[in-house]
Amino acid sequence: MEQNIFMCIDLKSFFASVECADRGIDPFTTNLVVSDPSRGNGAICLAITPAMKALGIRNRCRIFEIPPGVQYITAMPRMKRYMEVSAQVYGVYLRYISPEDIHVYSIDECFIDATPYLAMYNTTPKQLAQTLMNAVFEETHICATAGVGTNLFLAKVALDITAKHVPDHIGWLDEKEFREKLWSHRPITDFWNVGSGVARRLAKYGVYDMGGVAKMNEDILYKEFGVNAEFLIDHAHGREPCTMAEIHAYESKTKSLSNGQILFEDYSADNAFIVMKEMVDTLILELVEKKLAAGSVSLTVGYSKDVFPPTGGTRKLSGFTGSRRKLTEEFVRLYNETTRRKYPIRSINIGLGGLVEDVYSTFDLFMDPAAEEKEKNMQNAIIDIKRRFGKNSLIKAMSLQEKATGIRRNNMVGGHNGG
Repeated sequence: MEQNIFMCIDLKSFFASVECADRGIDPFTTNLVVSDPSRGNGAICLAITPAMKALGIRNRCRIFEIPPGVQYITAMPRMKRYMEVSAQVYGVYLRYISPEDIHVYSIDECFIDATPYLAMYNTTPKQLAQTLMNAVFEETHICATAGVGTNLFLAKVALDITAKHVPDHIGWLDEKEFREKLWSHRPITDFWNVGSGVARRLAKYGVYDMGGVAKMNEDILYKEFGVNAEFLIDHAHGREPCTMAEIHAYESKTKSLSNGQILFEDYSADNAFIVMKEMVDTLILELVEKKLAAGSVSLTVGYSKDVFPPTGGTRKLSGFTGSRRKLTEEFVRLYNETTRRKYPIRSINIGLGGLVEDVYSTFDLFMDPAAEEKEKNMQNAIIDIKRRFGKNSLIKAMSLQEKATGIRRNNMVGGHNGG
């Protein structure tokens, strides 16, 4: 019986490597950070080069955390450029692998079902991984690392943990090697999908590694984690039943839209309120454009330097609506009821949940159908204008206020400078 072989390939320090490649410099010898200096010393470095990591500087640090004596180049984020290079890399993979056997996990990482290609190319799993990595480097001058495993989980773990400790940067794991080499590995949060919250809950039972999870009473795990215990149990034994075909066929049962931003500086509650309303307008336009209606709204407000824990919450609506007036009223009410007005605000996240097709919008006795239709037509007209002439072709007066961010964010991609 043919053994399944999967790969997980990651582009090393991707954003920083793209900046170095475009400048013709070596990321392994050059100190470079990708960050927006206009956001001050508290700005997050979206990526740093391997040369800086070798100095002990952690990835996604803030500017002020870089030691004073370290000289480095600052590159403004260029999300459009990174997306172009990511598409270019995907094109390289397609020279060797069919699209149905590739799952793009993120802008710099993908899974590949290599099973049918080993015989096709008369090669070994590691040789195929090296071929793909070499092809990417020749095309883009960006280095990659890879994990190879007998299932998707083991391929990801081989990338995240094993590949870091081998000269060719290609990790390998099957279930036997997983148990022998990684059952005692700590911290447990190094493993895919084991966050700090899961680690804390396992620590209550004196469990700090995957070997400990594998030896736990399964009834306790199900009591603690519910149905999610099944994934934890499988992964503790190095098992992963999910296939590439199932990933491609998956459709989320719960649909939502969200929008979030880290503010350029500390904002007062009144100024943050302006930004929140801008974000709400943008999200509602997306809702209308996709012909959806929402059943809930959610808001999270984060405060500067963690002087106070984030506030906000989720509010279920009495029905489903795409009405800008109704949804804005709910967000305003939630903001006013939950925001700590005396603390400086640094981040805002909003969401629309419980989405259904807009034909299922709920009507009530207090609605004016004519007014609702007029509002919907207005929203569609705004969408059409922005689509044809750009996001900043039509803006509200509030976006012209000093602390508004909408115009600037319209020129960004993924919350960062588009480039």
